[in-house]
Formats: sequence, structure tokens, C-alpha cells
Amino acid sequence: QVQLVESGGGLVQAGGSLRLSCAASGSIVSINAMGWYRRAPGKQRELVAVLTIGGSTDYADSVKGRFTISRDNAKNTVYLQMNSLKPEDTAVYYCNTDLWTIVNHGSYWGQGTQVTVSS
Repeated sequence: QVQLVESGGGLVQAGGSLRLSCAASGSIVSINAMGWYRRAPGKQRELVAVLTIGGSTDYADSVKGRFTISRDNAKNTVYLQMNSLKPEDTAVYYCNTDLWTIVNHGSYWGQGTQVTVSS
């Protein structure tokens, strides 16, 4: 069983910053990639940023230069530093990880954390 616990969401004014964290725990053998997605009201879920085991990163065009994804391998934790936040960044942010457990390979999701940016 794998669990992802997210934290760090909240309410912030436009131009402010937030840092999201997502810690993975359970019978994890190795993690291939960890990333963040978001779903804004009335919109489909979209990729925000992803970090692979090799260190490659990919960002949505809308967040490039403002958001930074990083990872603490020892803690199986991924972070999303969000700077210069805009009202359009308001969404529920979900952590996702692609990993191997002692039983199988799978993709796992966190419960989501709300980020609200006021204008």
C-alpha cells in the first residue's frame, strides 16, 4: 500500500508564494517520477510539473519561470515552489507518483490540496 500526503496549500495574494509538499510512504522500492497536477473550477486536470528519477523536469508553459519542482530522494518527498502566483493558478493541486512497490508498478495520487490566489 502506498500513501501520498500533501501539504502546503492555502490562500495567498497575487504575487505571493507557496510551497507544496508531497511525501510518499509504504512498500516503495523505487520511484520513477513525481509530479504535480491541478484542476481549476470548470476545467480539466492539467500537468503542472514533473520530475523524473533521472532529474529531468517538465513544466506547463503557464508556470515556467515561476514554479520549481524539486525532490528529496531520502524522504520520498516532492516539492513545488510556487512564486509570483496569479489568480489563474487557483486550483486543487494533486501530487502524483509513478513507482514500483514490492508487489507491482503503479501510479498513485494524493488527496489534493487547495491553492487559492486572490487578486
